[in-house]
Amino acid sequence: MTWAPYGPHWRKARKIYLTELFTPKRLDSFEYIRVEERRTFLSGLYAQRGKPVVIKNHIRRYTLSSISRVVLSDKFFSDHKTDTSLVSISEFHEMIDEWMVLNGVLNIGDWIPWLNVFDLQGYIKRMKILNDKFEVFHNYVIADHMAKKALAGKNFVPKDMVDVLLQFAEDETDPDVKLTIDAVKALVHDLMPGGTDTSGVTMEWAIHEVLRHPRVLAKLREEIDRVTGGERWVQEDDYPEMPYLEAVIKETLRLHPLSPLLAPHFAIEDCNVAGYDIAKGTVVLINTWSIGRLPDQWEDPYEFRPERFLQGPEIGMTGQDFRLLPFGSGRRKCPGYSLGLRLVRTTVANVFHGFNWKFPEGMKAEDICMVERYGLTTCPEVPASVIPEPRLPIHLYK
Repeated sequence: MTWAPYGPHWRKARKIYLTELFTPKRLDSFEYIRVEERRTFLSGLYAQRGKPVVIKNHIRRYTLSSISRVVLSDKFFSDHKTDTSLVSISEFHEMIDEWMVLNGVLNIGDWIPWLNVFDLQGYIKRMKILNDKFEVFHNYVIADHMAKKALAGKNFVPKDMVDVLLQFAEDETDPDVKLTIDAVKALVHDLMPGGTDTSGVTMEWAIHEVLRHPRVLAKLREEIDRVTGGERWVQEDDYPEMPYLEAVIKETLRLHPLSPLLAPHFAIEDCNVAGYDIAKGTVVLINTWSIGRLPDQWEDPYEFRPERFLQGPEIGMTGQDFRLLPFGSGRRKCPGYSLGLRLVRTTVANVFHGFNWKFPEGMKAEDICMVERYGLTTCPEVPASVIPEPRLPIHLYK
């Protein structure tokens, strides 16, 4: 859906996402999965207490497990490839990383077509190899879901997002815009790597920024302790009482948007924007990274200051205010942003609520890497290695 041109197929995919997959009711029905996976994630950090941990590795496992259970009902991977798991978790992460990189590269053959056949940079070869790997995975997942559906017969009830998509694939009421199995694979692919990487990268940047700014950490903890009493974990329904947490998330997305460039837009008619003539058919790329650093829109734009979102008129992050567009705006806005925000808010809050974080010997806050690694998304070049120390009653980590 991300790269699909505007038309009947794109409209149908968007409608399925918005009216079937990402409705508040359906997301609420999956909350127990998010809670279970979050507890596993926090227990895993507790098990490493007193030792340096690369928190990115724990976040990646957590987001992949959460999204895969929501989308697929199962994980289809384990620590090691077995008869019951199609790929190892490390192999699946490598596939996601490669997909993100290849989506963000500049392939010279796209701009000079006669050079495309030579594949001078090797990108096309890598894309074909990656496509074959994902094709095996998607075929296995869909075959597994179809077998379970056939076994249940008339008593079948959709349990996950793949089940819902396969039901639409059987719908014959709109033959002109039929959802094919290949289209189902594409939509599942959007949900899995997209939902896993974007949420995880935002969590990682937020943790890096808060660790670098002890003042922000102190204010965030004060708010969390006030709401929870220090006797329980932060839950999703605590969010309305945590404006500073929301400000931290917004400030993170301002400086570190999910993608430096939004998904390509396409001018469907001639228009004039800010004095510039845009011809019909022009591909338009929105640079959210630069917008978040405009000095005429943001005071001290390179400073991490969540308080800026608590002063003056509210600045939303779901497309109403063009100064902050982490999910895009309008019809091309990311349809899964609400699920991503639910994951990010509770995870960032509980990471700092549940643990004090110490630096390994010889490391200081300013040593945390803030260099961006380029791709479809931008993540820190060097993941932070820090030491977790529990700060809540022990029974909460069990």
